[in-house]
Amino acid sequence: MTRTLHLAVALDGAGWHPAAWRHPAARPADVFTPGYWVDLVATAERAGIDFVTIEDSFSPHPRFGGAGAGAGAGDGGDRVTGRLDALLVASYLAPLTTRIGLVPAVSVTHTEPFHVATALQTLDFASEGRAGWRVQVSATPADAALFGRRVIEPIDLDAYRRGEVQTVIRDLFDEAGDVIEVVRRIWDSWEDDAIIRDVGSGRFLDGSKVHYPDFEGRFFSVKGASITPRSPQGQPPVTALAHATIPYELAAEHADIVYITPQSPEHLAEILAEVRDAERRLRPEGWPALLVYADLLVLLEGNAEDAVAALSALDDLAGAPLASDALVVAGTPTALAERLLDGQRRGLDGFRLRPARLPVDLDAIAREVVPLLEAAGVRDVIGVGGEVGADGGAATLREVLGFERPASRYAGATADIAEDVAADPRSVSTGSGVRA
Repeated sequence: MTRTLHLAVALDGAGWHPAAWRHPAARPADVFTPGYWVDLVATAERAGIDFVTIEDSFSPHPRFGGAGAGAGAGDGGDRVTGRLDALLVASYLAPLTTRIGLVPAVSVTHTEPFHVATALQTLDFASEGRAGWRVQVSATPADAALFGRRVIEPIDLDAYRRGEVQTVIRDLFDEAGDVIEVVRRIWDSWEDDAIIRDVGSGRFLDGSKVHYPDFEGRFFSVKGASITPRSPQGQPPVTALAHATIPYELAAEHADIVYITPQSPEHLAEILAEVRDAERRLRPEGWPALLVYADLLVLLEGNAEDAVAALSALDDLAGAPLASDALVVAGTPTALAERLLDGQRRGLDGFRLRPARLPVDLDAIAREVVPLLEAAGVRDVIGVGGEVGADGGAATLREVLGFERPASRYAGATADIAEDVAADPRSVSTGSGVRA
């Protein structure tokens, strides 16, 4: 049986090229409207895309864009500036979609684990089991200044390449690992059958099935438990973008999917070897294998020459060649499909495609690339209503990705919260935590 090639699309503003908003097919007037996001995600859902990620940051414009030219160049004045909150966009989209996974980027650096956990649980309820999380580290001094609680020293790229800022980076990613661990514990803090709703006895909640995570770490301490019952997936999939050893280790130890950015087949082989080594060393026993996706920034036209010309035209508008952490692929849908199939043969589990221009490149992915993958036998042809889950309903995102639904880690344990709940049912709402 042919192995499934997983496919995700990363949505960001008017597209991943900083000049995409100036393309004739772009909708810059609609970028901050709900209908714009509904249209994009509906296109991906009809095509059978597994999930969309929704970008976010504390900065007003994309990190990887290259400086523009002319008035406002370099300060975001020549590109889409401003964002909607990714998690709130996903929550808006949840009841308006039926099958596609919704994976917002949510920072771990300046946000509290308890708030992250309950917000993502709520998204999982709103989407009936289609929520995921793209973990994001916010590492700039400007981001830290927005909150005023800590100072982060600038990370110079050249110094990073010389290995001179590894301690700063290690601290940020160690903190991220603790946040993910706490979030996962909070997600498990209610057992699946904690809510009993026994009208006769007047018992809504079985307090013995609600648990304190009681996490004490270097960066914060969190008592728990969640204010939100265990959500449909139990553990929504956790995903992370990684470019180097420390982020690879974070993903191997804590995530379900890692997005990597290979620049060549040889580079891909090096990254896969490093990621799998980190997985062998760090992944908790009993966890499913880490899924590895490659990110590609794609611009698609009917022939290769037109694609190159279209990219060059956008570069001219931006005043500089497109700069990206991911490999930029300008070509035809057929060539892209062949590249994806080759990546699968080389050991990748999937791809996350970043459309250079929205909606035009997303339309090409949906209309042309996905059918080519279906014809190759690596994607199921998914009709209206989507895949069927284990319970006979629509498949959860975990099921689409091939993951089983895990039991709560606290199931069967004696709950120290039970006596508190018996004395005061409101005490279950205790997300207290202290960040160092």
